[in-house]
Amino acid sequence: MSDALEKAVREAVEAAKNSEQLDAIRNDLIAQAVTRGLQSMQSPTCQHHQPKPEFDAKKWLVIGGVVISGGLVASLFAVAVAIGAVSVAILALVVRSMWADMQKGGRS
Repeated sequence: MSDALEKAVREAVEAAKNSEQLDAIRNDLIAQAVTRGLQSMQSPTCQHHQPKPEFDAKKWLVIGGVVISGGLVASLFAVAVAIGAVSVAILALVVRSMWADMQKGGRS
């Protein structure tokens, strides 16, 4: 019985050592978590906003000039297309009239 008793005492001592090691590991983990929490509280995220750039009149004058000149070119192109369309319509009427006159003159 003394062997069984000695074995039980050895296992109890070993279990106590294991529980002490587990307590030390648990305390280390808790300390690390607390340290990380304090560090995150001490260093807040940087939320600085970039200063607004100053108003640049030159940029807007260039943009306005490009838009106006583009509009003028587009309007001149539209006028040229309209003049061409009217010319084609007048040409078609004249040719039709000439064709009608030729048909009348050929039958007489």
